[in-house]
Amino acid sequence: QVQLVESGGGSVQAGGSLRLSCAASGVTFRSYCMGWFRQAPGKGREGVATINTDGSTTYADSVKGRFTITQDNAKNTLHLQMNSLKPEDTAMYYCAADPLLSRLLRGLGYWGQGTQVTVSS
Repeated sequence: QVQLVESGGGSVQAGGSLRLSCAASGVTFRSYCMGWFRQAPGKGREGVATINTDGSTTYADSVKGRFTITQDNAKNTLHLQMNSLKPEDTAMYYCAADPLLSRLLRGLGYWGQGTQVTVSS
């Protein structure tokens, strides 16, 4: 059974940093594409960053240079390091997994419950 549990969210001031974690069980990073997505109140879900089974990564233009997605294979944990945070980064952040990146980007696959990030100006 696949389970994704996010942690690390919180409230920070603009310019600050947070590191999100997603503890994954029932998946192996060799076989599953992983991603971070976010949804702000009244807005649609947005892809933030993905990491493919070959280790290649993609980022939304809005977070390039500020966010970094990594995975700890030994601990089966996905991370999102977020630096230089802006108020517009405020959202619920979700971890997701699917064997196919195309499915992941369509919102399919397995999803966690989310962790809230709030950035104040």
